[in-house]
Amino acid sequence: MNITFEQTGSGGRYLGKADGIVDPAIMTFSRASPALIIIDHTEVPDAMRGTGAGQALALYAVEEARKGGWKIIPLCPFFHAQMDRHPEWRDVLNG
Repeated sequence: MNITFEQTGSGGRYLGKADGIVDPAIMTFSRASPALIIIDHTEVPDAMRGTGAGQALALYAVEEARKGGWKIIPLCPFFHAQMDRHPEWRDVLNG
């Protein structure tokens, strides 16, 4: 899966695209401050379910937070569950 980033005025989204699948998996976030993002939504199209697309987006967000030196507030239920499953990601968890 190829993951790209799109930025908007106050946030952005990560897009996960797979060969032969039109609709990407999406994880959206808003920026609360230069050092804090809020991940608020993850959406995986039916054609990508069970492929690990959501997990790949979550890992990408964690790696980007580490590189950028910011923390994450996990409002998205999927991302929150991933944080619970991966204690090694807690270094980027806000609070």
